[in-house]
Amino acid sequence: MMLLLSSIKCYCLMHRADCGFSVLPIYLKKGIPFDTVTFTTLIRGIFAESKVKDAVELFKKVVREKICEPNQVTYATVMNGLSKRGHTQKTLSLLRLMEQGNTKPDIFNYNIVIDALCKDGNLDAAISLLNEMKQKGIPPDIVTYNSLIDGLCKLGQWDKIRTLFSDMALNLNIYPDVRTFNIVIHGLCKEGKVADAEEVMKLMVGKGVEPNIITYNAIIDGYCLRGQLDGVRRIFDIMIDKNIEPDNISYNILINGYCKKKKLVEAMLLFCEISQKGSKPNVVTYNTILQGLFEVGRIGDAEKIYAEMLSTGTIPSISTHNTLLNGYFKYGLVEEAMSLFKKLERKREDTSIAIYNVVINGLSKNSKLREAYAVFEKLYFIGLLPDVRTYNVMINGFCLEGLFDEAKDILKKMEDNGCFPDNVTYNVIVQGFLRCNKISEMAIFMKEMAERDFSFDATTTEFLLNVIRVNPSVLDMIPELSSEKNQ
Repeated sequence: MMLLLSSIKCYCLMHRADCGFSVLPIYLKKGIPFDTVTFTTLIRGIFAESKVKDAVELFKKVVREKICEPNQVTYATVMNGLSKRGHTQKTLSLLRLMEQGNTKPDIFNYNIVIDALCKDGNLDAAISLLNEMKQKGIPPDIVTYNSLIDGLCKLGQWDKIRTLFSDMALNLNIYPDVRTFNIVIHGLCKEGKVADAEEVMKLMVGKGVEPNIITYNAIIDGYCLRGQLDGVRRIFDIMIDKNIEPDNISYNILINGYCKKKKLVEAMLLFCEISQKGSKPNVVTYNTILQGLFEVGRIGDAEKIYAEMLSTGTIPSISTHNTLLNGYFKYGLVEEAMSLFKKLERKREDTSIAIYNVVINGLSKNSKLREAYAVFEKLYFIGLLPDVRTYNVMINGFCLEGLFDEAKDILKKMEDNGCFPDNVTYNVIVQGFLRCNKISEMAIFMKEMAERDFSFDATTTEFLLNVIRVNPSVLDMIPELSSEKNQ
């Protein structure tokens, strides 16, 4: 029996649940009854392969045909599989089904549903479920509260978090663990409340809970987001003094902070420090330093870093190639950009629509509109569908050249292909009309924008104000603005 179950587990871990099913006939042949553990293992394996429908069907079959009695672990497995794939309501429905059946839900089942509701931002339902648990005599645990606190942090509801902390300690004798404090610290830092986060860390230490690498990384990131590099370095040094070794995430956050401040000397020193400590920069580290180098125009150094990245066996991501292409186009190095792009095309690496968008945009901004259009047209032949950004980039290119008939053709093609224009599309076209002082045509598009509930963005508004400043009579040429003026 144990050998058969071990075989099923191994197949499921290898993402071959189908092979796990091939073991079941041996149960029948040897007269071994099917048990809950076997089918729970298979259901978990099917979910691991993202075959949600198949996993649910197997669960239903087990219940319907009374093959074996699902226990709380079986229900938890199905709930966990559903919740992790965004099926929160189905998870909640399964909990309600349990409540009516023989197998009553335990704390683990409730925690899965509460966590799913919190991740959906449905905190009222999550807190309501918490109160239900208490009424039924099922005491919540630290996992329950961590989920609720995480959800409330994301909504910035700090008063409710304080209430939960009081409820935990005073009424249930549940004390925050390192994860609880880290959730709060991370939430505060994301809102820019880094000083408050440090106060929470002091409270944490006072309660006998030692901060870990996640705690320090959250505060370092908070200071980086605020551009306060002195604070970053101070926390980094405290961490080292406490013998907590920085990980790649620590270095990546710090390098990113220095790069954003254009302090590339410090960023490069940190980059070298990773290898000196016996670790290895990862793809995020390389992407961050590449972005920083291109920002300050150090093209040669960026190319050396990219070459080093390839030599160490670190596989570039789409973000890596986007950074390189954007960097080349930014400094007018069109040949270098196209050489890299053609190499990617030949190797069929990262030839996603995101890469093509970068190339089309880069060519357009470097006065290579014909080449940009050729790349755009090529998409249909290679079976890659343009997205709304592709069309917007192409429309912007034509508008910048004053080629409005061509821009309108792209707009029509966009809608014919089932890709609907967005607010950016119309703002790009209106900006083009404003540049060329085509006010009557702009007024037509303004009407279309209003019909589609689109509005001017900050750039378009600035363009329009500049035009009106030079020529106030423009107001009378635009019916919407003219009527507002006369009110």
